[in-house]
Amino acid sequence: MSPTFRAALWMIGSIGSFSTMAVAGRELSARFDTFEVMLYRSVIGVIIVLSLAGATGAWRQINTRNFGLQLLRNLAHFTGQNLWFLAVSLIPLAQVFALEFTSPLWVIVLSIFLLGERLTATRALAGVMGFIGILIVARPDIGNLNTGILAAAGCAVFFALTNVLTKRLTRTQGITTILFYLTTLQLLFGLIAAGYDGDIASPTAETMPFLLLVGACGLLAHYCLTNALSLAPATVVVPIDFVRLPAIAVVGMLLYAEALDVWVFVGAAIIFAGNYLNIWFETRKAHPR
Repeated sequence: MSPTFRAALWMIGSIGSFSTMAVAGRELSARFDTFEVMLYRSVIGVIIVLSLAGATGAWRQINTRNFGLQLLRNLAHFTGQNLWFLAVSLIPLAQVFALEFTSPLWVIVLSIFLLGERLTATRALAGVMGFIGILIVARPDIGNLNTGILAAAGCAVFFALTNVLTKRLTRTQGITTILFYLTTLQLLFGLIAAGYDGDIASPTAETMPFLLLVGACGLLAHYCLTNALSLAPATVVVPIDFVRLPAIAVVGMLLYAEALDVWVFVGAAIIFAGNYLNIWFETRKAHPR
């Protein structure tokens, strides 16, 4: 079995996990606010990470170096994930995923200021294409611009900040340490945010399966994506990841009777083209013939 084929299988797992998490988040929105969803997701995540770290002995890698950076990274991720869960409860799932695809383009902007990377003509063009795609997907006018669209657009920015800070952390920290702080710090954030009013909704027999799906799929999606990127170049993985959009559009149509908006696909295609152009150029620059 070729590495590319194995990467494709991992990406099927990633696409399925992201889509399942979106549906589970939509189903939970009637009973839980986003802070409560994040709280229970983090509880499940802590159990999974500590169990795997204990079983493999990887818990020895956990340390307190770069704690300030870990704290900042997880504040960004906590904010982005809350905005994402809010968006999936308010607007069509395909629109959420389309706007989320702008995250790599925001990475370009943030990397200039946080990592000292240079803005090239290709990166600038990719950013402009992404902005045009956002305008087509969101079609921001007074009657159309709403909380869900703003939340989806905002989550992409915070996910980009998370990715940039993760890149800095990977220079000195292993994946076990990063996942440990991802789950434990966000458990603390979720407890504070969900409990500030003294009222935290409790799971029921009906909602517990969806909470388990959110917790497990959140980790599984990123695990599958990481494995795919380790087996195949980004120029192969990213186009497969784009399949998430038509997949979630079909899911939204079947489960929630969401209309298939052609302009969402047009805008998302432009966003994808900007992403792919940048990745293709960076890959050629890093590995010239």
